[in-house]
Amino acid sequence: MSIQTRRERERAEREKLIIATARDLAEAEGWDAVTTRRLAERIEYSQPVLYSHFKGKGAIMAAVAVEGAAELTAELRAAREAAEDGVLAAVGSAYSAFAGRCPAVYDAMFGQNVELPFATPEAPSAMHEAFGELLEAVRPHAGDDDLVLLTETFWAALHGLVTLTRDGRLPPEQHDRRLAMLLARFTA
Repeated sequence: MSIQTRRERERAEREKLIIATARDLAEAEGWDAVTTRRLAERIEYSQPVLYSHFKGKGAIMAAVAVEGAAELTAELRAAREAAEDGVLAAVGSAYSAFAGRCPAVYDAMFGQNVELPFATPEAPSAMHEAFGELLEAVRPHAGDDDLVLLTETFWAALHGLVTLTRDGRLPPEQHDRRLAMLLARFTA
């Protein structure tokens, strides 16, 4: 193995460590607690090393968002492929479960002002793939409607339920019932 290959591997490992540490800290204490100084202390590297990987906190959050989108894609795909009937319900439940299990990651993906293009060809492929999984779940219910617009509407409704419940604007004990009502209306 060449020195260059080893250095590239070490750099990639450091980058993964920075992302994982930021994610862990955000899940434990929220994104306000994530600073380059705290990250540098936790990973035991200097701040300049951190900045050699990422321009700043926003870029780190963007990396967490892309990683989260890839995870969400895998979970939505697994739910869609495992469901014999009720694909939309399975995907909606998987989406909601992901948001509840990984609130800081979800927030990086959809709630924070991150340095990522959305809904454009320049958006990261992981974002397109996550939306694609929602699109495939919505497809059987589209009829003559514009599939992309209908999927965006479904996604917006899911996001609203998840976010309003998480932020205490809607009582959490009724979340499953609300989700079932949304799905029933959407598939009627």
